[in-house]
Amino acid sequence: MALSTPGIGSGLDVNSIVSQLMAVERQPLTDLDKKEASYQAKLSAYGNLKSALSSFQGTVSALNSPSKYTALSATAGDSTILSAQAFSTASPSAHMVEVTQLAQAQTLKTTFQATNVTDPVGVGTLTFYAGTYDSVGNTFTSNPSVGAQTVTIDSAHNSLSGVRDAINAANIGVSASIVNDGTSNRLLLTSKSSGAANSMKITVSDPTSSGLAANMTYDPTGVKSLTETVQAKDAKLLVDGISITSASNSVSGAIQGVSLSLTKTNVGSPTTLTVARDPSGISTMVSDFVKGYNDLAKTIKDLSSYDAQTQKGGVLLGDSAVRSIQSQMRAVLNTAVKDLNGSQTSLSSIGVSFQKDGTLTLDNSKLSSAISSDPVNVAGLFTKMGKSSDSLILYTSSTSNTLPGSYPVNITSIATQGKMVASAAAGLTITAGSNDALGVLLDGVSASVTLTPGTYTAATLLTEVQSRINGAAAFSSVGIGVTVSDDGTGKFSIASNSYGSASSVSVGGNGATNLLGGTPTSSLGVDVAGTIGGQIATGSGQFLTGGNGLKIMVNGGATGSRGSLNFAQGYAFQLNNLITNMLGTNGTIDSRTQGVNNSIKDIGNRRVTLNNRMTRIEAMYRKQFTNLDTLISNMQSTSNYLTQQLASISANSK
Repeated sequence: MALSTPGIGSGLDVNSIVSQLMAVERQPLTDLDKKEASYQAKLSAYGNLKSALSSFQGTVSALNSPSKYTALSATAGDSTILSAQAFSTASPSAHMVEVTQLAQAQTLKTTFQATNVTDPVGVGTLTFYAGTYDSVGNTFTSNPSVGAQTVTIDSAHNSLSGVRDAINAANIGVSASIVNDGTSNRLLLTSKSSGAANSMKITVSDPTSSGLAANMTYDPTGVKSLTETVQAKDAKLLVDGISITSASNSVSGAIQGVSLSLTKTNVGSPTTLTVARDPSGISTMVSDFVKGYNDLAKTIKDLSSYDAQTQKGGVLLGDSAVRSIQSQMRAVLNTAVKDLNGSQTSLSSIGVSFQKDGTLTLDNSKLSSAISSDPVNVAGLFTKMGKSSDSLILYTSSTSNTLPGSYPVNITSIATQGKMVASAAAGLTITAGSNDALGVLLDGVSASVTLTPGTYTAATLLTEVQSRINGAAAFSSVGIGVTVSDDGTGKFSIASNSYGSASSVSVGGNGATNLLGGTPTSSLGVDVAGTIGGQIATGSGQFLTGGNGLKIMVNGGATGSRGSLNFAQGYAFQLNNLITNMLGTNGTIDSRTQGVNNSIKDIGNRRVTLNNRMTRIEAMYRKQFTNLDTLISNMQSTSNYLTQQLASISANSK
């Protein structure tokens, strides 16, 4: 019978013997563990490389914005008077600025006094106009760029607070509030837009004589049941002695490319305004680019180089993916930018060059000189940029299919606006219910418009029509509108503000004949048409798009040859695309990590197979040694028995 514990009977250390034998058998598993550790180290290394590439791409992306290269700064000598911001269209210059008046918005207050905010005011319809009073405040001219707005005051809003809430909810550019002077409540109405041309006129439709007209009318030519507490004023200033008027304290256009924010007057004490090139932003971006590339180069070196002193190689030593990344990036940086106008077409031309160790170095003085002489060309050296020889043709955008090159532009048709032109002079008297209603179909959107009854001049009727149409919510909510003009004989034309085949104007209603005559002519807008680079392009409004994705805006001008547009892809643009491909799905890094992960997965499968095999082998060894143990134990028992028998025989023989 076999012993229950191996080795007890025979004295053999079976567990130790099997353990040592299994250590030899498990050597392939140890080799697999080492391989897996090396693969895990590669995964970590690829992760570090991916992180370094992503970080460098962030630096590159900062360089890929054309507007950053033409940045200027505008600085006021006295910042308490004004502040300023310069844009790309500005030019370096110096100016003297004197602010003589700040803009302010008009405020009106009701003259009636309400004991409670729930006191009745009346029901009806309020119509708000924006416009200008004459010097004595007895005439009013509507602002043609601001449409008339109506607010309905129903029985649910027939109170001081109700009128306030109805006006604020209508979002018509007027803010309503209630103030208490200690004894009574009054309604305050404040225009949300400053400037003399944004003074308010309020007419009231009060068919039931509920009192709304008596309480809320403000008409410079008639009833004024509100009192002006703050007069609407324009901002007034002198720029180098030239008088400037602005409806807002934010003044644009006084100095080309510069926006002024006025905060205080300085009558008699002009302050300086200096507009200067700001090269520091470009220098910083280029310096960051050089540092970012060198950081990436160091990461690659640490991961893939051989250290002769320690006699150890990087985890990715000899890796073909690393070599490919390095060679592709160096190829981009060592190649001049194609189709870039100007003397700077390579990194070395602005002071960026390779050193012997593969890193970049920057000559700041050379960079500063390049920025000062031609910042636009420096921008083209890094960004994606199109530049036309015709000032009325503007580069808009491109796609990944757009190749660098010089593209001739030929225009066969200029974009036009849809319009309706009158056949007779407009009637200047508008009568309610007779000729005051217009049904307008503008760019495929329809709205009903009601003109204010009254007798007009051609100029005031033109303004009324334009403001009413542009004030229609159906149009203003989608950003479309019209321009109404007079040919000098009283014949009006109504043109859509948009261009192209989608641009159209149609006017009906009982007021159409009075306004435009019996046989007005209507015409649809036309899309721009032509070729880019000799190939027929697709027109949409003023925009023309070539088959290669190059998109331009044709802002008028003549038909025929319009010069050419040079399109270049700078270093930052090229590197950004290159890194995106490297980091993307199925890119260089992704392909490598997938391969490593597959190898690790294969090792896992092999480890399972080997472990199962080790279990069987160990069981076999233990069975064999258990049998050996039993055999030896039996032989020892037989030996002991024979020894005893021989000893007994020997004793008996004596």
